[in-house]
Amino acid sequence: MKPYTLMLLAAITLVSISAQAQSADKAKQTATYTPAEKAIIAQGYVDIHDIDPTIRVSLMYSRPDNFTHRVLYTDLQHAFLHPDAAKALHKAQARLHQQHPELSLIIFDASRPMSVQQKMWNIVKGTNKSIYVSNPANGGGLHNYGYAVDISICNEQGDTLPMGTLVDYMGHAAHPEYEKDMLRRHIISQQAIDNRQLLRDVMAAGGFKVLKTEWWHFNLKTRAQIKAEKRKPLR
Repeated sequence: MKPYTLMLLAAITLVSISAQAQSADKAKQTATYTPAEKAIIAQGYVDIHDIDPTIRVSLMYSRPDNFTHRVLYTDLQHAFLHPDAAKALHKAQARLHQQHPELSLIIFDASRPMSVQQKMWNIVKGTNKSIYVSNPANGGGLHNYGYAVDISICNEQGDTLPMGTLVDYMGHAAHPEYEKDMLRRHIISQQAIDNRQLLRDVMAAGGFKVLKTEWWHFNLKTRAQIKAEKRKPLR
């Protein structure tokens, strides 16, 4: 092939790449956020897809199939996190892809406005389910500061791997500390435990730690750290 032909092909390639980049930037600029989501962005939180578009999102509180049986996110469809947590989650996704390129993390809840936290607390207060929801009067939980995610692993079709219980299940079968007992009693399977361990391993690669009562809940920071930093919750 002649030199000028190679130069022409190279120029065409550069134009194509530039056009693709401009198209992606335009799509990002025209992404539709609700007024509530724009308010979250204004408070310094980021859309996880701006950091890692390969992570799947299926917010369970935007549907009624959650423990409240209500739609709590009427104007929230994107998963937002503190920038540090979003970057950490990108590391976890990268680790998962290194080991299993066909799998992906899938977010079921991320940053949660304190107003929604109050609605959740009102449902469980005074019941034996109250241990699963942080009391807003005590500052809420790590979800309210953008440092927690409810998350699982899914395949290329978006189907979650077997984990022994559904996300948002309130009972001992969801507690990592009871897994051996649940296995012995044939309540959850070895496959479910292995899948949970894979999730814990890849999340640990990003710096996250699992909550002792919920296999799907991971925190990047502790309550003590949040308190020491005098961070304000998501309004």
